[in-house]
Amino acid sequence: MDLEEPHLSGLGQNPAAPTDVGVRLAAHEAGRHGLTLRPGPWPDAVAEALLTHGGRCSAVLLHGSRVSPAMRRRIAEHPDPAIRDAHADHVRDLVATGTARNLPDLVEAYGLPPAELAAASDPRLRAVVAVTWQDRPAAVQSALLDDPDPRVRAAATRDQRPGVPPEDHDRCLADPAVRANLARHVPLTPDRFARLSATGDPDVLHALAHNPHLTADMAARLQDSEDPVVRVAVAYSRHVRPETRDRLLTLVEAEEEAGSIEAEIALSWFHEPDWLRDAPPAERLTYLDCPHPAFRRVLATCRDLPDAAWRRLDDDPDVRVRHTAARRPDAPPEVLLRHVRDDGDFHHAGPLTTDHPNFPRRALRGFLDEADPWLRALALRDPDLPVPGLRRLAACEESFLRSGVARHPKVTADLLDALLADPEPGVAHAAAASPALPRSRMDRILAEAGL
Repeated sequence: MDLEEPHLSGLGQNPAAPTDVGVRLAAHEAGRHGLTLRPGPWPDAVAEALLTHGGRCSAVLLHGSRVSPAMRRRIAEHPDPAIRDAHADHVRDLVATGTARNLPDLVEAYGLPPAELAAASDPRLRAVVAVTWQDRPAAVQSALLDDPDPRVRAAATRDQRPGVPPEDHDRCLADPAVRANLARHVPLTPDRFARLSATGDPDVLHALAHNPHLTADMAARLQDSEDPVVRVAVAYSRHVRPETRDRLLTLVEAEEEAGSIEAEIALSWFHEPDWLRDAPPAERLTYLDCPHPAFRRVLATCRDLPDAAWRRLDDDPDVRVRHTAARRPDAPPEVLLRHVRDDGDFHHAGPLTTDHPNFPRRALRGFLDEADPWLRALALRDPDLPVPGLRRLAACEESFLRSGVARHPKVTADLLDALLADPEPGVAHAAAASPALPRSRMDRILAEAGL
């Protein structure tokens, strides 16, 4: 977002802005910035204007479904190589830094099919292909596993797809470049575990501790590790007794309190005892009393719990457990409403509670009277919120509420006009991006910018 020119960048993002408005916006840097953030394909006239005023910077984005076939041909035949090759050069730059992640872009940029890209002379390109082409044939995977460059071999084993054939497990586990990647999921025999743990490589030990094939004996041999990541991973294993789990986690928590960055990372690392989902129902229910929230959180993802267990999880002291429990398909409306009132509805992952099919959506506008502005904002999720409610929120001191009004489908022209004059650039930007903005107001924004 260009906060120095919020009206122009916001108008560029406005999906209702006509083609001629887009053409005029392309002459200004802030307008071009907004146009590049607008979803969907650009009309040819807008794409041509972006190309004229934005040069190579705009040409990088003028490819694929964002432009018509005619415009793609126009760019491919452009006399200026900086324009003609802008996107291909950009993809090659991403390959050089190892950050390219789109196989069709690689095929387009290099003009070669995936199999030839996987055999290219540049090991950086081969490594990127190994990461992006996950449904590659066995023969291609075999060649990548035998690649002379360790970066390529590591990339070829980073994910479980397409995987390493069982007959190649031991050979690959002897390769330091791929050992840790395989150790995370390869079946473990006592001999294989002993060889891997004897390497002393922290990455290998971390992988072993997370391996789902870990046995009780192997977990016991890892539990005395001084590495906090290993300790925490073993603590989440199905093979440790509750008192051992408590001891390991207490040790790491004490290290964190003493200032250990490694312990802090280990505890903040996302650990989830997935095995608990497949445990027998009676065993699963014993974890309702587990003092470690991750186990209760996994329990809350199950769908066959008795009502008494759901009542416990709905009242769990950990908000993440309550969030997870609220996602079950048959969550009662009154529970969902209470959950939102008590905890808000700002999940970092997963669906919002107010989007649950059972949530009483008619209750949304009742949040208008909440003292907490974050709860008050929930009223904006009512697509039919009456205009008087929008006016109340537009007069609030919190800029995120005023921006929310600008994005609301029922916002009026007079409200947008007032919000365009808001001293907070983000609010003005949101108002200019509103599809409800009248064409006459769009023209005024352009005229004031000399466009």
